[in-house]
Amino acid sequence: MYRLTVRDHFMIAHSFRGEIFGPAQRTHGATYVVDVRFQRRELDEDGLVVDIGLAGETLKAVLGEFNYRNLDQLEEFHGRNTTTEFMARVIFERLATAIQLGRLGGSAGGLDSMRVTLHESHVAWASYEGEL
Repeated sequence: MYRLTVRDHFMIAHSFRGEIFGPAQRTHGATYVVDVRFQRRELDEDGLVVDIGLAGETLKAVLGEFNYRNLDQLEEFHGRNTTTEFMARVIFERLATAIQLGRLGGSAGGLDSMRVTLHESHVAWASYEGEL
């Protein structure tokens, strides 16, 4: 299996509902470092997993929807705890849609899977991985 990973980051504010979250029930900030790993069994005709430039640009665009935003104020997340795990899947789904729309180039249709990892800190992170 061939793999290519791109990295970026974004900053958000949010709060959580539920006693399990303790002080994180109050509004707080997070800076996530995001790694996206693209995987395929065979390289494309150019010898690539995916165009690294397009992958980086597309990730930046997806993260730009959330950067410097309070996630509690976004209608699409109303009633949801925007945990690290939850946001990893949201970013995965948006990138999967971008791949389907051809934003990572035509050969990205040959990708087998993708994993999105959000690093919440240097000691904690969460991922969502799925087939494409």
